[in-house]
Amino acid sequence: MYACVSAALATFSGPKHGGACDRCAALLSEVARSTTPRSVLAARMQRGESLPGFGHPLYPDGDPRFHLLTLVAEGLGAERVPAWLDELKRAAAEMGLGSPNCDMGLALLCHALRAPSDSAVTLFAIGRMAGWLAHVREQRAQGFLLRPRGRYVGR
Repeated sequence: MYACVSAALATFSGPKHGGACDRCAALLSEVARSTTPRSVLAARMQRGESLPGFGHPLYPDGDPRFHLLTLVAEGLGAERVPAWLDELKRAAAEMGLGSPNCDMGLALLCHALRAPSDSAVTLFAIGRMAGWLAHVREQRAQGFLLRPRGRYVGR
């Protein structure tokens, strides 16, 4: 069990999982110090940087997890959610980046909690833990190697 959870946690060191949360937190911090969210997004795009936290291949119409995480952040008090959040979402949509995703939602929640900026990946891992443990139990109960039915297409 411990080895399986350790292996799962190791995947969070990559740019798509844990790294995305950390980069979203940095983006939110930069937007908070700027004059407008649009200027930050435009400057990053002009430099050729990736913009984490927007779009998701499984949720082309918007990641429902972002909405739920925003509701939790709002429940902490209106002053905890940045006043510029709607402007950030609007600018990202107009620039073709898509809607905010789970990584952005986790970074936003940590911002609202006034937690350290690297806390988002920890929240993500805690949320995934139940699924990881369920997979381990299922694998052990079957007695043979389970193969996923989904197919990764490189996005």
